Amino acid sequence: MNQIIKDGERLDDLNLDNLKIIQKVGGYGFTSDSVLLANFVSAKHNETCLEIGAGCGIISILVNYKERPKRIYAFEMQDSQADLLQRNVQLCNMQEQICPINDKIQNWQNYLTAGQIDVIFSNPPYFKFDENVCGNIQEKIFSRFDKELPLDDLFFHTNKLLKFGGKFYFVYDSSRLNECLIKLKEFLLMPKRIYFVHPNQSKNSTVFLCEAVKGGKDSLKILPPLFTNNLDGDYVQTIQKLYKK
Repeated sequence: MNQIIKDGERLDDLNLDNLKIIQKVGGYGFTSDSVLLANFVSAKHNETCLEIGAGCGIISILVNYKERPKRIYAFEMQDSQADLLQRNVQLCNMQEQICPINDKIQNWQNYLTAGQIDVIFSNPPYFKFDENVCGNIQEKIFSRFDKELPLDDLFFHTNKLLKFGGKFYFVYDSSRLNECLIKLKEFLLMPKRIYFVHPNQSKNSTVFLCEAVKGGKDSLKILPPLFTNNLDGDYVQTIQKLYKK
């Protein structure tokens, strides 16, 4: 096991059937948003899934653990994160179920055909790119700002990849909800379920999770809100509370 952990990295035990995740020490790691999204995703055993912007692989790994779909294609464009993704899939012994792809989702035609995917999920960068604000730290830009994955690209390629009736799950910044709803409909992805995440009961929502269906009917259900102060701010605790039964 130690052979796949490099200098400057740590091993996090998820306390979930011996699943472990390698992350960079002081680097951009997964957050509770990733865990909440993984728990929100629903997929059948015979369905093919795809993740856009897989990072270290935590969402694909948790979705595979929980849903046991037929296959998950995990796209990650950053070389350093794709390397972590590959090693985490190996560490969790999920090579047969999860296929890491070190490339932009915009290049999906090199690997897949249109309408091939049943379920897509993504925790994309939330914030609009502004060179004056973002600086020049590439990993920060790719992970937090939409320079390489604006909403138009995210929804356009999701539409192309999904089967008719296929489902799309994502988490995004609540301040951009209106923009998301407009663009989802523009790309024939009809929002079906949304729930809002709040730091506590007295604060506004920071992010929301959404399920959309390609070609779905125009009906939307707002689910009860989630207050993250009940999750202790500990990602491993969050995983245990959501996945341990």
